[in-house]
Amino acid sequence: MASESVPHENGIRSPDAFAREAHLRSILETIPDAMIVIDARGRILSFSAAAERMFGYSEAELLGENVSVLMPSPDRERHDSYLERYYATGERRIIGIGRVTTARHRDGATFPIDLHIGEAEIDGRRVFTGFIRDLTERQQAELRVHDLQSELAHVSRVTAMGTLATSIAHELNQPLTAIANYVETANELLDTPDAETLEIVREALAECAAQSVRAGQIVRRLRDFISRGESERRIESLARVVNEASALALVGAGERGVEFEVKLDQQADRVLVDRIQIQQVLLNLMRNAIEAMEGSSHRRLRVTSRREEEGLVRVTIEDSGPGLPPEVAGQLFQPFVSTKAKGMGLGLSICHTIVHGHGGRIWAEASKLGGTAFHFTLIDASGDQDV
Repeated sequence: MASESVPHENGIRSPDAFAREAHLRSILETIPDAMIVIDARGRILSFSAAAERMFGYSEAELLGENVSVLMPSPDRERHDSYLERYYATGERRIIGIGRVTTARHRDGATFPIDLHIGEAEIDGRRVFTGFIRDLTERQQAELRVHDLQSELAHVSRVTAMGTLATSIAHELNQPLTAIANYVETANELLDTPDAETLEIVREALAECAAQSVRAGQIVRRLRDFISRGESERRIESLARVVNEASALALVGAGERGVEFEVKLDQQADRVLVDRIQIQQVLLNLMRNAIEAMEGSSHRRLRVTSRREEEGLVRVTIEDSGPGLPPEVAGQLFQPFVSTKAKGMGLGLSICHTIVHGHGGRIWAEASKLGGTAFHFTLIDASGDQDV
């Protein structure tokens, strides 16, 4: 008995083909990752059930709409130009590679995602299929782990600081005690300032100077010992470093109404860094900025980069918060100086150590957004080979 045929707009489709399509759709509708199919102009052709749950839109609402509606600024405004650049150059920056970035929910909140895009040609038409995984739960789990690690590190740090303080006190006690004794003796001898006494006073002051030098050497040795850590530097994409750090920093920022913007110099994308360390700097500065804007009516966070002279790239993180209090602006990067009521004042000090260890510098000034702009420089490796 011949199989019954099923009509289709492009011809006749067999029951087997119909069943395969239904089976494929059932699989795609049940996978946890969201799937979005767009055409060559960026218009949405398919929007899976997981995508509906993830973004808060129904498929019917978005069919035919530009996929940029699901993107925060600046990608939202630039998506069409990204497609045009790909058609013109054939250079793949996401397709077939994948990246961690941010997406925009229907309610305006941004959230971190892992995005993978594939390209295909169907019936002579070019289509792109994006598979999207919401990283919010993973990032929150990482944050919980990070908090636990921070608590353990805090206990370890307090213990280490106690041991260090004891060691410093023991090492410095002798020269400081000697200095105090010499000064006290000299002060008493000056009551009878004859020639012989003045000579003894000079000797006492000379010994004070010698003991002061010894105390300074002790402090320098301790400082060198503490800062002797080695970093593993490689040539990295600054865009990748920033994207991954911002995805973690922006967890929950959408609920706070933070408008996030990234504008990086594509001609200065390669930098010589320890990726984890520099992401720690970015994460610290971005979280500080988000916390600083808690009381602001308009909350805007911007990350930019540009090439500087002398083979450096400048990275800037700026916010629209209240700015820095004058009493701390001049000593921001010193340990135990904090603008937070419960802060330990070590974050910016660590940032300073990391950036200087990379051969750069870090500083702060007023931002054009109304708050604070933190700048730091990295070694420009744009002319070097990838590793």
